[in-house]
Amino acid sequence: MAISNSSKLRIRKGDTVVVISGAERGTKGEVLRVIPRDGKVVVKGVRMVSRHTKPNQKNQAGGIIRREAPIPVSKVMYWDSSKEEATRLRSGEKNGKRVRVSVRSGNTVDA
Repeated sequence: MAISNSSKLRIRKGDTVVVISGAERGTKGEVLRVIPRDGKVVVKGVRMVSRHTKPNQKNQAGGIIRREAPIPVSKVMYWDSSKEEATRLRSGEKNGKRVRVSVRSGNTVDA
C-alpha cells in the first residue's frame, strides 16, 4: 500500500530506529534507505532475504546473496539515544528552520 505524496516521512536515512512489531520486534538498526513512494524503509540487519543470482560481470561467481528487504515505515520508531527508548517525532522550529523534535525528551533531532 502506497502512502500519498502529501504525507511526509519523519524517518530519514542514517537515523537509528527500532522495529516495533513483527518477527524482528525489538531490533535496532540504522536506516540505509527510505522509499517514500511506497512508505517503506530499509534497516541494516532487519528482514534479511536470500537473493539467488546468476553469474555476471559484477559478480563472477553468482550464488546466494543475503541483503535487507524494505519494511513499512509504520513498523519502526525513532530511537532516542538520550532517553534510551523509542519515541515519536514532531515538527518544530529552531532559528527559523524546521527541525524534528523528540516527543519524549523534547530534544532536537536535527543539528
